Amino acid sequence: MEKLLLHICCANCGIVPIESLTPRFNVTLFWYNPNIHPKRESEKRLTEVKKLAAIYQVDLLAGKDDPERWFELVKGLEKEPEGGKRCEICFQMRLEKTAIVAKEKGFDYFAATLTSGSQKRAATVNFWGEKLAQEKGLKFFNADFKKQGGFQKSVELSKKYNFYRQNYCGCAFSVRIFNPQNRI
Repeated sequence: MEKLLLHICCANCGIVPIESLTPRFNVTLFWYNPNIHPKRESEKRLTEVKKLAAIYQVDLLAGKDDPERWFELVKGLEKEPEGGKRCEICFQMRLEKTAIVAKEKGFDYFAATLTSGSQKRAATVNFWGEKLAQEKGLKFFNADFKKQGGFQKSVELSKKYNFYRQNYCGCAFSVRIFNPQNRI
């Protein structure tokens, strides 16, 4: 069975991709999200991802987050709308790290749960995945996991497993968009 490294941003977004991919691939989750702020939010999401990995009996690798680099890359884009240029840079950063780790660890494919989110443009995520796969000599699993009822299924299964369900993308700038009172 071919090996696939799946970038995961939260447990909620991981459910449908894991269920879709595990019949075909030996899936390992990869946690690398230097965009998620504050630190307690990142820790809370990682805890839920660990629960998800245990439920579905898949391995989990945790990369070393680098929030300083993320802030440097998105400098000047703080006022971009959700889904704008800042998000594209964020996707690119996380997918690039996933591709590097996939190559280093001998995975055949890499993929991302990012296309599960209702606010995420699958075309943008898949563009960067394909581009980085070509650069790194890997294969990218191109998908839009929210389609065909995927988003609704993730909501239902998140309730079943009692996963924490966040109300914003994760970055310091999206918290202002989705949660204007800054309560997180």
